[in-house]
Amino acid sequence: MKVTVSLQGLRELDARLGALKRSTAKGVLRRVGKAALQPFDEAWRKAAPHLSGQLAASGSVGSKLTRTQRRDHERESFVEVFAGPGALPQAIVQEFGSATNRPQPFVRPAWDATKDQVLASVKTLLGDEIDKTARRAAARAAKRTAKAT
Repeated sequence: MKVTVSLQGLRELDARLGALKRSTAKGVLRRVGKAALQPFDEAWRKAAPHLSGQLAASGSVGSKLTRTQRRDHERESFVEVFAGPGALPQAIVQEFGSATNRPQPFVRPAWDATKDQVLASVKTLLGDEIDKTARRAAARAAKRTAKAT
């Protein structure tokens, strides 16, 4: 299942982000995305069935997918961050059910419970992270200039 989220009212932050190098901007967005998704990550792990413990231990928050997930995924954004259980068949069966098992969702309810917190975190963390990164870039540029003279 794919959930697309969009935020409104971040025009100023987008302009500041655009002033950074492309690779630096990607790093900023990845760090913010990973940090903002932590409450969701904790929530789905708590809600996951703990029969063997394998399901709750399988997932992560990050920007990488498994080979199979990459094959099926169509990139839609400049930076994408993923969170949820790993590529285990039991995660899909647990969430959506099967012909013999009723669904016992744990990921979607966790997202519904934490999405407002996650989106608010993005708004607050993004400005701080852009400021920190811009300061580091300026310090590196000043150091290069001082070294060159």
